[in-house]
Amino acid sequence: MMKKIRSAIISLSDKSNLKPLLVILKKNNIKLISSGGTYKEIKKHGFDCLEVSKYTGTNEMLGGRVKTLHPKIYAGILNKRNNKKHLRDLKISNFENIDLVIVNFYPFEKKLIETKNHKKILEQIDIGGPTLVRAAAKNYTDVTVVASSDHYSELINELKIYKGKTSLRFRKKMSSIAFSETAYYDSVISNYFNSISGILFPKKKTIYGNLVETLRYGENPHQQGAIYSRDQNLSIKKIHGKELSYNNYNDIFSALTLSKTFPKNSGIVIVKHANPCGVSIIKNNLMSYNSALASDPVSAFGGIVSCNFKIRKNLAVELNKTFLEVIVAKGFDANALEVLKSKKNLRLIDSTHYSNSSFVKFDSFGDNIVTQTEDEIFFSKKNFKIVSKKKPNKSQLENLIFAFNTCRHVKSNGIVLASDMSTVGIGSGQPSRIDSCKIAVSKMQKYMKSKKEVVAASDAFFPFVDGIEKLIQHGVSAVIQPEGSIRDKEIIKFADATETILVFSKTRHFKH
Repeated sequence: MMKKIRSAIISLSDKSNLKPLLVILKKNNIKLISSGGTYKEIKKHGFDCLEVSKYTGTNEMLGGRVKTLHPKIYAGILNKRNNKKHLRDLKISNFENIDLVIVNFYPFEKKLIETKNHKKILEQIDIGGPTLVRAAAKNYTDVTVVASSDHYSELINELKIYKGKTSLRFRKKMSSIAFSETAYYDSVISNYFNSISGILFPKKKTIYGNLVETLRYGENPHQQGAIYSRDQNLSIKKIHGKELSYNNYNDIFSALTLSKTFPKNSGIVIVKHANPCGVSIIKNNLMSYNSALASDPVSAFGGIVSCNFKIRKNLAVELNKTFLEVIVAKGFDANALEVLKSKKNLRLIDSTHYSNSSFVKFDSFGDNIVTQTEDEIFFSKKNFKIVSKKKPNKSQLENLIFAFNTCRHVKSNGIVLASDMSTVGIGSGQPSRIDSCKIAVSKMQKYMKSKKEVVAASDAFFPFVDGIEKLIQHGVSAVIQPEGSIRDKEIIKFADATETILVFSKTRHFKH
């Protein structure tokens, strides 16, 4: 069903790319109605336009807060063109049809970035714009709505093809996009008010995001996938290599969540299937990579490496010796890029502007969503207490805290063995904690070449002696675990009997 456009109301915050649109509207003799800055912009381009106040016979008021909120405008948009009662109402009131609504909203998100001043932020909540868009979108059978400059070219093509008319298919599509725009806009406002009111879990929760890209597929080829961001772009940037997959993104963010807890400009994590398989925070970056790789070189094959520093040539040469899917870093120098770009499919990701956010995280299960705040505790000595008779020295305690920090990013049940601020064995994702211990020990025995002191971390308490016993039997001299078991005293007693250092974390850190 084609609809001829005879009049349009235009109200824009973003006035870019307007002229080509005005040209096609003029060519089709479409009457323009506008106000404020948009009216001035249209006139500046040399096109005729009727001010809203003259169209309605009512001046703008309340400092511009009320401009388009008038029955003449909304009756002109909302009336059903084939409804005799609607047509009679319009005739009685001497109102005209408005066939096209072109609107974008006040930049509320931008204002949130620019200021913390609540009064200024309030003034960037658009009322008239979303109302115009919703009205037009509701009546899409008769009215065309364009709520984003992204779709100007589509409107221009539509008007060219159909000689000033629009198709029902196009109007329906634009209506869908328009409701997404208003829903997104209101979601941002709602989340802002929840934030300033300290409401973490409101009774009704809206989640918003911008589509960054549609992915080749999801976890498997038969699944569809996409990635969204609260910002217009991701806080990471791909600078080389083929497209990123769903699984790549999952691994990248898993790696960054851990590497961003490292000391400034140091530390490496190697991730495979969202689990760390090698981690090191040795200050020398090349040594740090080699230590992380040595933790489990087999699992590292085809994995991703995340560096909490800028990569230079010497490390790039080493990285190129192993098949990797992705390398993430806080930048790459020119020589490093030359080396790494020799592998055309290797994805290189700049994470300079990435930071662990304080937003809540979400997981979905069908129509259900579970949410929680992020596990953002940055560990220091005050987060732990020494419960064994044998006390750790400074180096031992630092290794224990490093191991525990790594362990909270390992799928539960998780066990991490560490030496010299590097992992030497990781057991992850087992239903049985004793099995995780066995896997960690097995990897240590397979790959660890030296006889250095080894410490162990568990992401939850040992409910029985068998787990900690397994570790001690294979040379572990110190263990760190959360407190909270009814058998904590038995574990402490066993540690003292075997002259093992035992440290309790005051908080538990599962990752399911």
